[in-house]
Amino acid sequence: NGCGMISKGISSANQLTTASAAPGSSTTATEVAALPPPSHSLPEFQGIQQWLNSKPLSISDLKGKVVLVQFWTFACINCQRTLPYVTRWHRQYADKGLRVIGVHTPEFAFEREPNNIKQAMQKHGITYPVPIDNDFKTWKAYNNGYWPHLFLADRQGLLRYDHIGEGAYD
Repeated sequence: NGCGMISKGISSANQLTTASAAPGSSTTATEVAALPPPSHSLPEFQGIQQWLNSKPLSISDLKGKVVLVQFWTFACINCQRTLPYVTRWHRQYADKGLRVIGVHTPEFAFEREPNNIKQAMQKHGITYPVPIDNDFKTWKAYNNGYWPHLFLADRQGLLRYDHIGEGAYD
């Protein structure tokens, strides 16, 4: 299905969480969400190969907006299940100052292909900016280890919410 928890010590399918760990991750399934200190700023986008639906953006370009950074990959079923919510938030709140940035970081080789990403974006109605992070540089800058993973920052660029996996849509 394109994504399952990859973590040492987890071998049974019924122990999987609704998030996928990056290959080689040692984070446990119980580490799902955290509220960061409010002084932590969103890291800069790094090593982006291409921007889809947008010109290249920087975190400073997004100041004054509420920013939702979504790490996803199109073959991940858990990511697919979050997309109706994320795309709806984009439609509902973009004119009120929300900017959704869907950082596409691949798990498998076929997910690196821009045309495959574009097809998935069309299928799911994704119209917000999608930077392609094939070398995991933005992933690493965010100290990420999971798909899907949401980071929400306030208008000053300070991280206010960090959520791994599905759920908590309210």
